[in-house]
Formats: sequence, structure tokens, C-alpha cells
Amino acid sequence: LRNTMLPELSLSLQFGKIQDADKHRDALKRHKVIRWIRNTLEVDGEITVRIVDAEEGQTLNREYRQKDYATNVLTFDYTQEPVTADLVLCAPVIAKEAKEQKKTLEAHYAHMIVHGTLHAQGWDHELDEDAEVMELRESEIMARLGFKNPY
Repeated sequence: LRNTMLPELSLSLQFGKIQDADKHRDALKRHKVIRWIRNTLEVDGEITVRIVDAEEGQTLNREYRQKDYATNVLTFDYTQEPVTADLVLCAPVIAKEAKEQKKTLEAHYAHMIVHGTLHAQGWDHELDEDAEVMELRESEIMARLGFKNPY
């Protein structure tokens, strides 16, 4: 029985050439990724989630944001209703941050996917007050998904 309260989602989950691929695939089970995104979307969406290595992550960040390093998540948002977006997550950055923050790989991926999905809907954290609102929203969604406050 479909939960009609949550938006519809068309998901493409892609894995580039990454080290420890099995570990990352285990943390990103398709049904979980769908649940994380659908609980973050406010309208229907078509989203591609691509897991990349540091080289691809750095290249995309340099080309599209003029920042020459690999970052945890890049959001390429195309339309907001329905939401169409690509979320690019850099596996080695996510793994390193999860370890530093003493989180499971799954919990950090969930947070970064929630974060990227909010960006795809127009949320941002450039200004301090926007960051506070966005972090609160992320914390609420993560709690609903059964995760600890990511901040």
C-alpha cells in the first residue's frame, strides 16, 4: 500500500568507479535512499544520485563552483516543480567525514542526501539565518528517519 502522504520519486542511483564500492553500496540501499529523499521532498521529483571518487568530485566542483577540491555533496537543480536534480556525492569525502564525526557511513550519507535534496528545492545556507533554518529542517527530517541530530 503506497503512502499517499509522501511525494512520488523517480530515482536513478549510480555508482562511479570508487574504492570500497561494496561498503558504499551497503550504506546506500536503494529502498533507503528512496525513503530519505521522499521524506525530504515537498513535491514529486526525479532525482539522480551519483556516487563518485575524489577525482570526479573535484572536477565537477572546479567546473561548476570554481572550487578546486572534492566536496561531500554537489546539487545540480534543474526545476523545482516537479523537482529534477542530480545529487553527486563524493565517496571518499563522505567516508572521511563520517569517521571524523563518529557517525556511521549510512547516517552521513542519509544526512548529505537530505541536505542535497533540500538544496534541490531552493534551500540554501549562504546567510547565517538561512543556515539555521536549513539545519533545523535537516535535523527534523533526520529524526523522523530515525537518525540522531547531524549537527
